[in-house]
Amino acid sequence: MTAHPDPAELDVAELTAVLEDFTRVFITLPRVERLSFTTLSVLHTLRHDGPKRLGELTAGEQVTQPAITQIVTRLERDGLVERRPDPSDGRAVLVRVTPRGAEVVDGRRADRTARLAELTAGLTPADRTALAAALPALARLTALHRRRAGEDDAGDDDAGQHDERTGRR
Repeated sequence: MTAHPDPAELDVAELTAVLEDFTRVFITLPRVERLSFTTLSVLHTLRHDGPKRLGELTAGEQVTQPAITQIVTRLERDGLVERRPDPSDGRAVLVRVTPRGAEVVDGRRADRTARLAELTAGLTPADRTALAAALPALARLTALHRRRAGEDDAGDDDAGQHDERTGRR
């Protein structure tokens, strides 16, 4: 008889492997606006987080300053982003997504959603239920990561924030 693992126990190595495989599939789902991963990541960042300085994009995208400059120059040439003076510092510029860039991001999301709907339609009802049940935990995991990443950026400026590990503030 095969022992079944306790469903309350999480095999983090298996979760990592499954999420890595899923991420590779998820990234390639859209058939529209095929651009490099980093280029698309910059567009998504600007669309969802708002205007950013080149230095912020360099840190967030984990690329070099020359690489982000090339990406932004290409995106600007293609009409997907624009550079504007930073109102808080006239010496700096902010990169922001244009309406055309927002259309690219939104179109890819719509196409990805449609393709994912096709794939999930091939799952059993039990698998679809399991995925639905996992969504809140995955959303909390994402929020925890973002909060911790923000804490790393902000130093000890986390007073009053909820600690997911202890349940305390």
